[in-house]
Amino acid sequence: MQRNIARRDFLAGAAATAAAGAGLLAAGPARADEFKTKLCGAMIGSPTEAYLSELKAAGFEGIESGDWNVSPAKAAAARETAEKLGMKIHSVLLGWMRFNSDKPAEVEEDIAKVTTALKACQGYGASAVLVVPCRTGVGPMPEAWQFDIEFDEKTGHCSRVAKGDNAKYADYIAAQNHAVDSSRKAVEKLIPVAEKTGVKIALENVWNNLWSAPKYFAHFIGSFDSPWVRAYFDIGNHVKYAPPEEWIRALGKLTVKYHVKDFKLNANGHGGQFVHPRDGSINWPVVRAEIEKIGVDNWMTIEDGGLSLTEFRSRLDQIVAGK
Repeated sequence: MQRNIARRDFLAGAAATAAAGAGLLAAGPARADEFKTKLCGAMIGSPTEAYLSELKAAGFEGIESGDWNVSPAKAAAARETAEKLGMKIHSVLLGWMRFNSDKPAEVEEDIAKVTTALKACQGYGASAVLVVPCRTGVGPMPEAWQFDIEFDEKTGHCSRVAKGDNAKYADYIAAQNHAVDSSRKAVEKLIPVAEKTGVKIALENVWNNLWSAPKYFAHFIGSFDSPWVRAYFDIGNHVKYAPPEEWIRALGKLTVKYHVKDFKLNANGHGGQFVHPRDGSINWPVVRAEIEKIGVDNWMTIEDGGLSLTEFRSRLDQIVAGK
C-alpha cells in the first residue's frame, strides 16, 4: 500500500537531528554486536512454500502474510509449511477499514473482516494483524509540516490542528474527532476476539489524514488500555510529518511491529517521494538507536518492491546493524 506536527523550522530541526545522530554514533551503539535487541527481517507476500523458500535463501527469517481472508485450517497448513523451512509467519496485513463510516453496515462488515483476519492470524501462528482503522478526505486540513495538534487527554478530541486561527479547519477537526470515537467503538468490539485468539490488533497510522502527530497517535493507542491493541509503525510513512525517531520515541513499547521503507524529502523539507530503504531522508542509525532504547525484540518487514530479495536483505542488515 502507498501510505498515506508541525515543525516550525524544518531545516533547523533536521540539523538538530543530524547532530543528535552524530552524537549517538559517537557515544552510543554503533556495531551489531553491541545491540541487545534482536530485529528479525521479513517481506510481505503469500506464504507459499516457493516464496518462503526464496525468502529463506535470501536470509529472511519470516514473512508477513497478505492472505488474511483464509480459513484457520488453511492458515495452519501454511504455518506447518513455514515451520518445516525454519521460517515464521509473524503477522497478517489486512489494511484499510471504514470504522468512521456513517453507514452502520459498512462498519459491521469491516469488523467482520478483522475478526476473520484475527482467526487466520491465529492459524498462522502469527502475533498481530495490521489494521488501518479509517481515513478521511474532509478538508481543508493543514499541510504535513503545519500540524501542531492540541487534544484533550480524557476524550482524545483535538481542539486545534495547527497554530493560529483554526476556523477554516473546523470540518476537518470534527472529522478527526468522529474518527477517534467511531474507531474506538469498533476496536473495543474486537478486543474480546483478539484476546480469544491471542492475536494483537496492530493499528497503523498512514497517509489517512488522521492522528498526524506522534504524541496524538500514541495517546490514541494507549487510550484502549489493553494489551491487545498496539501500534504497527511504518518508519517511512511518517517522515513528512516528523522524523521517525520522534514517532518511535512517543510510541515506545506500544509498537508491536515495524514496516521498513524510506522517504526522500524535498530540499525545503516539505513533501517528497518514497524511495528504497537507505536512499532517503531517514537517519537510520538514529532510528536503530531509538529502537534499542525501547529494549524489545521485534520484526522489521520491508514494504517495498523493485529490488532483489538479496539486495533488500543487505539493506536491512545495515539498518539492523545501526549503519
